[in-house]
Amino acid sequence: MLEKELERKLVKKVQEMGGLCWKFTSPNLLGVPDRIVILPGGRIIFVELKTEIGRLSRLQKYCLEQLQLRGCDARKVKGKAELQEFLKELRDEVPTA
Repeated sequence: MLEKELERKLVKKVQEMGGLCWKFTSPNLLGVPDRIVILPGGRIIFVELKTEIGRLSRLQKYCLEQLQLRGCDARKVKGKAELQEFLKELRDEVPTA
């Protein structure tokens, strides 16, 4: 599965849960995570998506570490299986109506 396909699936599923999944870009800082997931209830997660064979660059590792050092939930989700696990985790946290 291509990274853009993983990203589309993440966006779609987060929106179905009532959340937001915004593209994260920073013109002055390369390496920021791909997406910011904002769940109902205010939980925010920075997500860097990778294919099964993709690797984080040094700059991406640095950016994730900097967010984590400041108490943010920032993580790498690699491949379809990890995406499924991540989405299950989110579904378990989102209150149902």
